[in-house]
Amino acid sequence: MSLASLPTTEALSIGSPTLYAIFFSIVAILLLVDFFTFKTPLNGESVSMRQAGIWSAIWVGVSALFAAGLWWYLQQNFGISLANQKVTEFVTGYLLEKSLAIDNVFVWLMIFAAFAVSPAMQRKILLYGVIGAIIMRTVMIFAGAWLVSEFSWILYLFGAFLLYTGFKMWQNHDVQEDPKQSGIYRFLQKHLRLTDETHDASGQERFVLIKNGVKYFTPFAVVLVLVELSDVIFAVDSIPAIFAVTTDPFIVLTANLLAILGLRAMFFLLSGLADKFHLLPYALSVILIFIGTKMLLLDVFHVPMAISLGFIVLVLTVTAFLSIKYPNLAK
Repeated sequence: MSLASLPTTEALSIGSPTLYAIFFSIVAILLLVDFFTFKTPLNGESVSMRQAGIWSAIWVGVSALFAAGLWWYLQQNFGISLANQKVTEFVTGYLLEKSLAIDNVFVWLMIFAAFAVSPAMQRKILLYGVIGAIIMRTVMIFAGAWLVSEFSWILYLFGAFLLYTGFKMWQNHDVQEDPKQSGIYRFLQKHLRLTDETHDASGQERFVLIKNGVKYFTPFAVVLVLVELSDVIFAVDSIPAIFAVTTDPFIVLTANLLAILGLRAMFFLLSGLADKFHLLPYALSVILIFIGTKMLLLDVFHVPMAISLGFIVLVLTVTAFLSIKYPNLAK
């Protein structure tokens, strides 16, 4: 197979029906593995740091294996140059999405704390949240890819938005809104029949309770809605950001979804490390500002992919080191 057989679009895409079918099959298998293996301890306690760390490493390893398999396929069919380019795009996009997901995890921690969600229910809500995120982000990515292919100038709007978001995050990194005071929660209170009860007659935690023949939504249902909507909000940042790395929808999709699949393990890992890495919000704001600036300078200066990848790694490494070295800095 030659390079000429690839789609002749401005943004060269390696996606094909076969590759998409293989990838979504992999995602389905990984979801089943996650569901049946990554469980909350039977004693009801939270997932241990050790277990969360092991599973986080496993998910990163799975993504590394996917990158290796993708490189081998592209090298065999299209040559080493394209293989190196696309896999570098994948790794950069994956690392970008993984780092931006940290802020999402911090919001989930705040939501679960506000509603006193048990570890077992946290696991269930996050599983449903990940499935919902996969569906919603797939739709948003294909919509974004279509917009970029039809209206290339929209990348400048993405860049301006990311630049604004980065500066805003830097200024408001320590502002935490009470989820129970949010407009979304007040909307749900007004339009849904809610109850403060969380357990049915058998003592099981439920999303919905039936009382006197009437259906009521429990606080866990509200938390699930808030988790899903929070991911949509963060996707508005992260998806435009990865389009600064590559406009190939297959790379955008695979990097995004593989980063999402490890979010549950990442959540339980960061829940015990949130205070130790208190400077990470600054890192995320710097990364967003860098990506936004890169997009705005598309026609002036092309930032090599290796520099983008190196910058993201450097910023995350430096802020993690400073967080540990100076635990009271910027608190």
